[in-house]
Amino acid sequence: MKSSMSPSTPKGMIVLSARFHSAFKKKIIHMKTYFSPSILFFAVLGAIVSSCGKPTQAPPPPAAVAVSVYQVASKSVKGVDSYPATVVPLNEIELRPQVSGYITQIFVQDGQQVTKGQKLYQIDQNKYVAARNQSMATLASAKANLARVKKDVDRYERLNQNEAIAKQVLDNAKAELLTAEAQVQAAEAQVASADTDLGYSQIVAPFSGRIGISQVRLGAQVSPGQPLLNTLSSTGPVQVDFVVNEKEIPRFHKLLNASDAPDSLFTLKFSDGSVYPHPGKLATIDRAVGRQTGTINIRVEFPNEEGLLIPGMTGTLQVVNSDHGDQLVIPYKAVTEQMGEYFVYVIGEDSTVTQQTVKLGTVFGREVSVREGLESGQTIVVDGIQKLRQGSKVQVQ
Repeated sequence: MKSSMSPSTPKGMIVLSARFHSAFKKKIIHMKTYFSPSILFFAVLGAIVSSCGKPTQAPPPPAAVAVSVYQVASKSVKGVDSYPATVVPLNEIELRPQVSGYITQIFVQDGQQVTKGQKLYQIDQNKYVAARNQSMATLASAKANLARVKKDVDRYERLNQNEAIAKQVLDNAKAELLTAEAQVQAAEAQVASADTDLGYSQIVAPFSGRIGISQVRLGAQVSPGQPLLNTLSSTGPVQVDFVVNEKEIPRFHKLLNASDAPDSLFTLKFSDGSVYPHPGKLATIDRAVGRQTGTINIRVEFPNEEGLLIPGMTGTLQVVNSDHGDQLVIPYKAVTEQMGEYFVYVIGEDSTVTQQTVKLGTVFGREVSVREGLESGQTIVVDGIQKLRQGSKVQVQ
């Protein structure tokens, strides 16, 4: 085969050209394999876009949220805390028999107002009168025997001084004197016991108050402790018991020891919604906190001249709290709760909102007092809270 190179071309250069041609061909094949058609497409597209020379536009800002607002202001309010309460009398006693027998007389009507010492019930007294008479006779006999023995002792002592009697006779007389004195004491105790039983046969009022409905009628047989005859309760003043959490104990201790406590601090609301016309005063705090409940009993005393407060009735005790007088008040629906904390959205000068932590007080219907976190004149969001976040832009409707 003929060579195409000229006669003047060196032999070594022919070999180098062949090797260079082979290496260049392999390089081209490798580049075609590495760059896929999709990569080439996006590379071309990027070059076209960059060649246009136009900058990309940023996304538009979010639209302002339409909200309704409220301007924080102070109002004259009277905040109260409410507690379930029960009316209890200062004195109350169950009337039960102490001796056995038949009910022979009932001296009072059901529900009657009675005074201390007034007769209420009488149990058949015949056997108790007889027992007392017998004990009195025994006592009289013992006293007479004692008098005789005393005279004998006196006589024997005079004779003993003249040595006209045996010493043993005097000693026996003195021993008999001691026995006679003991017999008198026993007879006196028997009389006292008989008097007690006779006294128990007539039941009287231990204090003034109102008696309930009688549980027995004439002729009923009774025995010591059974049955319940009636219940007597004092009518005035009365006390109202309620329970508070141990966290509130310092507050009520301050009220108990305060000399300048405001009037109408404690009021009683009945079950029908009416309010008792007379205020109460803190009477006492129980000695200890319940280990199982973590609560403590507190008593407030109320006058009861009209007899409107009946033992056992229930109601709501209202206690005036610190939310009294001019206080900041906002709509309750403006408040959101997160993890036990309360927040409101405050609108700034640039119409953006800031989430503000607040400490709430008493709820007054649809409003709530704010003890900490806001100032008068600030503007807060009332409606549209669900769409807001920290720093959101708002448009006031």
